[in-house]
Amino acid sequence: MSVSPNTLDPIPAEPVQPSEAVLQAAPKRGMSRTQKILFFVTGWLIVLMPFLFWWNTWFGRQLSNQQLTAYLHDDKKPRHIQQALVQISERISHHDAAVAQWYPELVALAADPVEEVRNTDAWVMGQDRSGAGFHETLLKMLNDSSPMVRGNAALSLVRFGDATGRPQIVALLQPAQITAPQAGRIADSDRPGTAIHQGGLIAKLASSSSGGSQTVIEIRSPIPGRIRSVAGTGTNVTAGAEIAVVEPGTEQVWEALRALYLIGQLDDIPAIRPYERDLPDISNDVRQQAAATEKAIQLRAK
Repeated sequence: MSVSPNTLDPIPAEPVQPSEAVLQAAPKRGMSRTQKILFFVTGWLIVLMPFLFWWNTWFGRQLSNQQLTAYLHDDKKPRHIQQALVQISERISHHDAAVAQWYPELVALAADPVEEVRNTDAWVMGQDRSGAGFHETLLKMLNDSSPMVRGNAALSLVRFGDATGRPQIVALLQPAQITAPQAGRIADSDRPGTAIHQGGLIAKLASSSSGGSQTVIEIRSPIPGRIRSVAGTGTNVTAGAEIAVVEPGTEQVWEALRALYLIGQLDDIPAIRPYERDLPDISNDVRQQAAATEKAIQLRAK
């Protein structure tokens, strides 16, 4: 005997709507005290954490003398040292005579292992020509392993009327050529035309060791600027082969041109003229400064 499918499916009853009296009588369940506290604490942390990060990394926050001394010796937090250096520079600009008490620390920081600290230090020492030991220290920094530190030291020396760092200043106008530290294959790379900061990641180089294990080396930019060219992903490169070329940033070029306006020579003009061109990636200010720099050099030569 067969059973009709219709006899197995009950006809759905129409939903029963609760009366208004029942709805009013039903208690409304709210948040417990613990839930309210957790909700408040979470919201408070969402607001507080970005503020604390900003407060701890913002160089404009004024430091007391005691804090400034502590920051200068905070080897575990290089940004604290940089913040202290920036504030020393500000005090120098306001002719604060008391700032000289930290000058021995500035001289010592020229040998700091962190490149960013040495770079900021070289810039700060150029703010006061009367600083004891500054001139001699900046001359030594012309041999620093970092092109940015060498460049900043050379720029600061110009404030002392010293043109010894002229080759390092001219080098600031040149693009940085980045080569492979060893043979390998480009595992990943950025795109040409991308703006990049100093120490920014340009490419990753995968290299196999004699034991068969593979290591990945991060290729970073030694200068801030814009990537002109970079080896594409999958490219095999030999040790010493060019991986990327980075054009120097606008601020770096402008500072170098200003310095060469004062100490440049005829041999520097070929490095200056590319910045006189009317190109989209060259700002009008840089173009004008390049033309003025060449003119000043030509007049000095006469």
